Amino acid sequence: MPPPRRADSLHPTAFHILAGLTSGFSSAVLLQPVDLLKTRVQQSGSTSLLATFTAILRSPHPVRSLWRGTVPSAIRTSLGSALYFTSLNALRTRFAAARGNGSAGTATAAGAGAPRPASSSALPQLPLLGNLASGALARAGAGFVMMPVTVLKVRYESSFYAYRSLPAAARAILAAEGLRGFFAGSGATALRDAPYAGLYVVFYERGKVVLARLFARDRDNDGGGGGDKDGAGRRRRRRGAGEMGAGGAAAVNFSSSVVAAAAATALTNPPDAVKTRLQVSPGKYRNTVQAARLMLREEGLRSLFDGLALRMARKAMSSALAWTVYEEVIRRAESRFGDEAELA
Repeated sequence: MPPPRRADSLHPTAFHILAGLTSGFSSAVLLQPVDLLKTRVQQSGSTSLLATFTAILRSPHPVRSLWRGTVPSAIRTSLGSALYFTSLNALRTRFAAARGNGSAGTATAAGAGAPRPASSSALPQLPLLGNLASGALARAGAGFVMMPVTVLKVRYESSFYAYRSLPAAARAILAAEGLRGFFAGSGATALRDAPYAGLYVVFYERGKVVLARLFARDRDNDGGGGGDKDGAGRRRRRRGAGEMGAGGAAAVNFSSSVVAAAAATALTNPPDAVKTRLQVSPGKYRNTVQAARLMLREEGLRSLFDGLALRMARKAMSSALAWTVYEEVIRRAESRFGDEAELA
């Protein structure tokens, strides 16, 4: 029988890459119809959700049409999520270490043996500005790296183009617009992603704290929970994720994700609407400022909030799914390999 694998035989970065790929891929495939409808609504001021959805249902292949663009979306979201979550963890760990909290995430100067409040998080804990900065930097970087795939995804989803394959779409963009075409809307994307991600992490982490306190209060009122067996005590002492069971942690993370995504989306929708116009109609919209001015002049303020309801629904669902899966993969991986290391 082979000896048990030690915790240090798999670098912690691999946990975050795997968790990001898993969460990003699952959310992209499941929620592609919502993303496609959002793109169609945002591509023109005269396009409504009802008319778009009705037209798709009346097409020869409605199911296939609703999932059009799934491949570039899955590539973009899975790879982008892996890059984002890995960068975010690295930044937050570095910020936490700089504050004197050490690189062990939720560990504090109180000492390893000090009791901690229940927490649903397996990630480093930071104050408001640390969460804001780490989220913004990680998302802006990942968004820029994945911009060519994002452009392909949006073009593929739009009804303005009839690409038959991703290679054909890439060749068409390269022939018509050159390499610059693969970075259309990058400025608007950064204006959307950096504030969104920063605000999201702030709202998400704050929501987890509030909900975890409510969870602990309810648990105390119920008399707490049972004995310590099968190494549960070791898991409860690890990285602040421990004093809450898997079910409670997942519920807290899921609920916090929904609220955080809805709030951050509502505040950052205008750059998203501008980004879509730049990516589907580069001949008409030349840059972020010109596009925003033209949209306001021709269609009014409402154009900057096109697709808001769809984006809020999509972001709430995708963020809840992605972050819950991500934290659970991290939690389970570190619990499994950490326990094996202690027993080795």
